[in-house]
Amino acid sequence: MENLAAHAAQNLAAVREKRPLIHNITNYVVMNYTANALLAMGASPVMAHSSDEVEDMVSLANALVINIGTLSGAWVDAMIAAGKKASELGTPVILDPVGSGATAYRTQSSKKIIQETKLSVIRGNASEILSLIDKDAKTKGVDSGCSVTDAADAAKHIARQFNTTAAITGQTDFVTDGGRVFSISNGHSMMANITGTGCTATAIIGAFLAVDSDPARAAATALAFFGLAGEIAAQKASAPGSYMIALLDALYTITPNQLEGGCKIETS
Repeated sequence: MENLAAHAAQNLAAVREKRPLIHNITNYVVMNYTANALLAMGASPVMAHSSDEVEDMVSLANALVINIGTLSGAWVDAMIAAGKKASELGTPVILDPVGSGATAYRTQSSKKIIQETKLSVIRGNASEILSLIDKDAKTKGVDSGCSVTDAADAAKHIARQFNTTAAITGQTDFVTDGGRVFSISNGHSMMANITGTGCTATAIIGAFLAVDSDPARAAATALAFFGLAGEIAAQKASAPGSYMIALLDALYTITPNQLEGGCKIETS
């Protein structure tokens, strides 16, 4: 059986040694915090969304993060252009379908990106992931309050349907490539009290994808790292404003050995 805790430590050490360039096409709400989180953990962020340069920029990058949080037609075009170029180059791509299922436009845009881009990982909450499943496959109602079994089943279905790795985040996180299923129980309830933690988790997965050729393992270990940072931050801050800063500090200060010791990943 894989020692996921050891892999988590190795991935964090590799990010800090290699400082991979992570190209983010992300939303206005989280752009600043995401960049600072990537810097804090040891990666190098670039935030570039113009169609005039995304192909050139992604050619320099070690991973591409696509986040549809603040969406427009021009941004979707840029996301697809960058995604196609990354696929051509063999650069890992992760999609965060923010709000998919809330509006037809978000759902359709997410599905279009999936169809036209080779994705290494899709990360979202349970309701976002469920919205991507074919209608005839919706045999169970899965939302953010779904059971552990239903969330894992939804992740498996998405992974198999799109030949990718699916990561569903919530009180317990699930990552699967359609075969292996990893459950991650790191994290803290305070993480839900600040905006952008899901988007930040996606970017951190992108950083781990840049140094680990196994997408499911990269996603699981990245979520354990981010969750552990959330736990440590909660020991030092009790309100949202200070917690945001404490979370950045934890991303910066956690050592690989500390991550290996605090990692809560189970395999099934």
